[in-house]
Amino acid sequence: MDTRSKILARDELTRRLAGHRAKGESIVLTNGCFDILHAGHARYLEGARAEGDVLVVAINSDASVRKLKGQGRPVMPAGARAELVAALAAVDYVVIFDEPNVESLLHTLRPNVHAKGSDYTADTVPEREIAAQLGVRVAIVGGPKSHSTREVLARIGGKPSV
Repeated sequence: MDTRSKILARDELTRRLAGHRAKGESIVLTNGCFDILHAGHARYLEGARAEGDVLVVAINSDASVRKLKGQGRPVMPAGARAELVAALAAVDYVVIFDEPNVESLLHTLRPNVHAKGSDYTADTVPEREIAAQLGVRVAIVGGPKSHSTREVLARIGGKPSV
């Protein structure tokens, strides 16, 4: 399978998810920059997948990563990051987004679950209010936050941003 076929525009993703809903499948949305894929990302995505039948991963666009992480980031362009994430078995679909958070995607995609990593708590999830309004369950997934892209960059001599 060409994993690039898992990378979809919002409109096409919305159509595909309607088919999954018609089959009674539960949809999970998670998101992140995924700038340099590491073990923590794999654990996070596997934890998110365990929350439902279909996993959608929203990846920050290059401009969005720059706003969040600072100059010099992302290390890899959005298309490459999306392709790497799409290649993981736990992932069904990938979509790239420009907004600072996934509130708009929650409105558009209407997942059953919004999964966030263990660096969040139920009280710190940026989209928690929108999720509650939409009836979307928020789940904190993945192992302890013991890996970070910032640490990987520091080890290889990069100059990570705050």
